[in-house]
Amino acid sequence: MANPLKVISLVVLLPAMLVVACSTPAEAPQIGKMAPSFEIPDIEGQPVSLSDFRGKPVLLNFWATWCGACRLEMPYIQEVYDEWSERGLVILAVNIGESPSQVEEFMQVHNFAFPLLLDMAGDVAMQYNVRGIPTTYFIDDTGIIQDVKIGAFFSVAEIESMLGKIFP
Repeated sequence: MANPLKVISLVVLLPAMLVVACSTPAEAPQIGKMAPSFEIPDIEGQPVSLSDFRGKPVLLNFWATWCGACRLEMPYIQEVYDEWSERGLVILAVNIGESPSQVEEFMQVHNFAFPLLLDMAGDVAMQYNVRGIPTTYFIDDTGIIQDVKIGAFFSVAEIESMLGKIFP
């Protein structure tokens, strides 16, 4: 006869393990792997796909207007955009869950001009396994994730040090 404690443990733990296994993305993005493809609208409502930028290095940043750490790093991202976009760097700032008007107002008030995408349902953030914001992926010109930064950048130099991983 089976040990009652083992049977109870299996009955309780098995469903819990299945829930955890099913709630985790099958292929969470990893350094050294291909960045998951997506298509979402930009602030003007035009569809933008990550694959549109194949052949160029991409800084993919997930953020929201209510996020204090995101607000802290935005001026640094703008400065990097101003300095590096002519060298071929693509910056895609993916706002999670906010309305186009709210995001556009925020960008105008702060004079931010880098490309902005809207992940209103949070699907892309989920696809990228974003657990906290800001989160930034550094994707090389072949579409491979070379680095990930969770949390805010505290200087332009910090961002630039990571750009070396996606520039040939």
